[in-house]
Amino acid sequence: MQKNLKLTSPDIQKDIVNVAAYETRNSIIQDLGDDYLAILVDESGDVSGKEQMAVVLRYIDKGGFIMERLLEIVCVTETTLSLKSALENLFLKHDLSLSRMHGQGYDGASNMKGELHSLKSLIMKENQAPHYIHCFAHQLQLTLVAIAKNQVIIALFFNMVSNIVNVLGASCKRQDTILEAYAGKVAQAIDSGEIQRSHYASLLNLLDKYSIVTDLLEDIEEKGIVPEKRAESRVLIDYLHSFEFAFSLYLMKVVLGMTNDLLVLLQRKNQDILNTMKQVRVCKTRSQNMRDEGWESLLCEVSTFCNVHGICIPNMNDDFKARGRSQRKAQQISNEHRFRMEIFNQVIDMQLQEMNSRFTEVNSKLLTCIACLSPDDSFSFFNKDRLMEFITFYPSKFSNIELLTLDNQLENYIVDLRSDGEFLELKEIDNLARKLVET
Repeated sequence: MQKNLKLTSPDIQKDIVNVAAYETRNSIIQDLGDDYLAILVDESGDVSGKEQMAVVLRYIDKGGFIMERLLEIVCVTETTLSLKSALENLFLKHDLSLSRMHGQGYDGASNMKGELHSLKSLIMKENQAPHYIHCFAHQLQLTLVAIAKNQVIIALFFNMVSNIVNVLGASCKRQDTILEAYAGKVAQAIDSGEIQRSHYASLLNLLDKYSIVTDLLEDIEEKGIVPEKRAESRVLIDYLHSFEFAFSLYLMKVVLGMTNDLLVLLQRKNQDILNTMKQVRVCKTRSQNMRDEGWESLLCEVSTFCNVHGICIPNMNDDFKARGRSQRKAQQISNEHRFRMEIFNQVIDMQLQEMNSRFTEVNSKLLTCIACLSPDDSFSFFNKDRLMEFITFYPSKFSNIELLTLDNQLENYIVDLRSDGEFLELKEIDNLARKLVET
């Protein structure tokens, strides 16, 4: 072997990676051609703490298949204008035009979700076509939990739940006692929701096994071998016997429970757009009703739980005493104000705001119109009036003459497809798109 062969040197490896990335991007751009596209944008920090923006192109290829391809990851700063400038430069670099963009989606759990929200507004000012649509593949519940964590009490609650899983999981590895051996099963049960990306399932498991969890932690505190784990168990036991824990547990159980059916619909491989939009309306209505009328029933549930497990219930009319703060500096508020106004109302308001931002009246109506193209049940969802309404979302794409002739064209379209046996057995819009390309 030649001594000067440097195929494994960092410089050579970087060159190979760059060439492969260049050729891959060129292949994506050629596959896209001059067709319309949508973008999916996600933001995250790298190991050095720098913010990065990943841009994915979504388009229909020449065979009628829906394609999602990562175009590039670019470094950005935490400003809306920086994001927009980075996106424009990326499009310019690859000879793409923002005018061809017909959709946009963003990661709602991002640290820069505020800037991303502003970015979509800036894009819409220049081009009215790229309406924001929630990416169904993104876990909505992860976003809602991230939003709820903006209330520090809820952030503390989820941190403590994670610590419980870690302490019980570490204890089970030694299996020095029967209880410690059982700890692993309990930790796995609580953590199973996290594995499934369902915080709701985790909370239900924690509620169901509350007494067992406290017994296990007490056993670890008394008999554990690792001093740090014994000390951590003591802290967790104190927290589990606090009203703050019980209130947070039941509040998040209700909040996530209201959106759980929607989460299931969004994660289905075969999307039912109409039912999904109905469930969105149900979630919004239930959340508003919960805020307006749900305080007393929630407090009753929490109080019942506390009475069963011997947890002290504060008098809601008494002054709230903040732990770990100077009482001279603490604002004098009642316990009811603390738990109702600052936690209950705030968490639900944040959930409603996020739901309204992700599922606006405009994009909900847009999705409802799109559902009329579904070939399911011999095109039973076809609705000409809604499809005519769909055109109003893209006013610059149709001339007055095209609008006048579209009514007859839609009538011909549905009669033609319903009389063709090859189309009557189709399911889902993407299969219809491929069939139309084939014929």
